[in-house]
Amino acid sequence: MSENLDRLAAEGVAVWLDDLSRERLASGRLTDLVEEQRVVGITSNPTIFAKAIRSGALYDEQVKGHARRGVRVEEAIRLLTAFDVRWACDVLRPVYEASDGVDGRVSLEVDPRVAHDTAATVAEARALWWLVDRPNMFVKIPATQKGLEAISTALGEGISINVTLIFSLDRYDQVLRAFLDGMGRAHAAGHDLTSIASVASFFVSRVDTEVDSRLDKIGTPEARDLRGRAAIANARLAYQHFEQACAGDRWRALAAAGMRPQRPLWASTGVKDPAYRDTRYVDELVAPGVVNTMPEQTLRAVADHGRIQGDTIHGAYGEAQQVLDDLAAVGVSYEDVVRVLEDEGIRTFRASGNELFEQLDGELHAKRAAA
Repeated sequence: MSENLDRLAAEGVAVWLDDLSRERLASGRLTDLVEEQRVVGITSNPTIFAKAIRSGALYDEQVKGHARRGVRVEEAIRLLTAFDVRWACDVLRPVYEASDGVDGRVSLEVDPRVAHDTAATVAEARALWWLVDRPNMFVKIPATQKGLEAISTALGEGISINVTLIFSLDRYDQVLRAFLDGMGRAHAAGHDLTSIASVASFFVSRVDTEVDSRLDKIGTPEARDLRGRAAIANARLAYQHFEQACAGDRWRALAAAGMRPQRPLWASTGVKDPAYRDTRYVDELVAPGVVNTMPEQTLRAVADHGRIQGDTIHGAYGEAQQVLDDLAAVGVSYEDVVRVLEDEGIRTFRASGNELFEQLDGELHAKRAAA
């Protein structure tokens, strides 16, 4: 066990892996990460599954069976991904039980093509929840404007939700309200609130990528001095918003009825710019009650040479706000940055989904022809 990962856990940070494949499951490598590297949860997305299915012979027999039965590509994808997520949920079930349901979670994303359709997103969430049939699963729903009502509806029905693709503080506030609305509905419907969980996935490194490119175009010394500071500042302020929500009367009332906090989850924590330290989005975002989901390369880097030096968020709110103020002063519009990031995030989300659909559709046709 890595001393750095032990320190992270001691500070209240849950270490999750941002990757899932059948090869990882079948080889036992996921079990090894759980037992040796403090991994207590998993996130996945269409890009991850497309890569896994493209490169994994372990999917061939199942794909062949779906082809022989004439299964449509949409349903084939649900069956393939649900199989992996159910398996991963079972691997992490001991963690789920030992943590009283806090960790041991595995996420599966809704169909990317319905991100702007509330009713379709809710229907997809219900279908995935039923199909995987594991209490430690999260259905991932993107935090689009249409997704907010879907999040509330699903939570109100007792479905645990990972809210994804959050970039802005305003949108995060809307997500927190959607969470409270959903949990209020669940309470009114008589659901056991302790059985419903949620995380809010706030994206990190992409913020620096977008802001740094704008700072480079501005090119002044003041602009250059702000490179690499936006993402961490943004995430730290998100944690402040989380704390403010926790202090609200509605949150406290639902907590008294058994509601668990919707934990902030730092997503996109792999460093994109090689000029930056490869563990910065872990080292600089340590606080109690957060999740950090990492690609394995980042996880290994943190274990090897991370600089875990206690809580790095509390006490930094003023500095974080100053970074956003300084960005505005040099001509970088926060509102435009987060709008572009959300739009790009949804486009990428859909493109990855389309890639997965097209890839599997081709395989199904090929196997039907060969049968």
